[in-house]
Amino acid sequence: MAASPAAAPAFAGDRLPAVAGGGTMRTGTTGVPRASPTPAPRGWQWPLQPRPAVLRPFDAPEQQWSAGHRGVDLAGGPGSAVRSPAAGTVVFVGVVVDRPVLAIAHADGLRTSVEPVTATVHRGDRVAAGQVVGQLAGGRSHCSPATCLHWGVRLGEDYVDPLSLILDRRPSILLPLSPSGGLP
Repeated sequence: MAASPAAAPAFAGDRLPAVAGGGTMRTGTTGVPRASPTPAPRGWQWPLQPRPAVLRPFDAPEQQWSAGHRGVDLAGGPGSAVRSPAAGTVVFVGVVVDRPVLAIAHADGLRTSVEPVTATVHRGDRVAAGQVVGQLAGGRSHCSPATCLHWGVRLGEDYVDPLSLILDRRPSILLPLSPSGGLP
């Protein structure tokens, strides 16, 4: 199944959608990692239900062209329902290299990509958060022999950690046991 010309990506420079990721770091167009000041938007959710195991977390590359993992790999079985992690518009459905990819643009400027996904939606469709957008495709993937969903997110040219959009990663703060700050 190849992408048709009508399904051409709507990305700057007519590039195919980049798979993305980010931890607490993002990489800008210079490729230099920098702290991500953007707080997690509300209403984002896991693209697989129930909450899947994270097989491989985001690993920010030192330079834009360097090795890294620009997304997260989530455990799932072939045929599992893949859901939109937030409301948005489908901007790409097609094959990138040898895997079926689906990309969704969100109102907050973020762009989700998921692969390998057999889409049940089409380019231009509006989708709600949690709406089923396809099924996890089986067969060869970069998680072989396991099956996984690669979930990436970008903000412009910056890679963003998808988990930062759904998990509260603020540091824990110990509070005193009594109003005076001492032990009871």
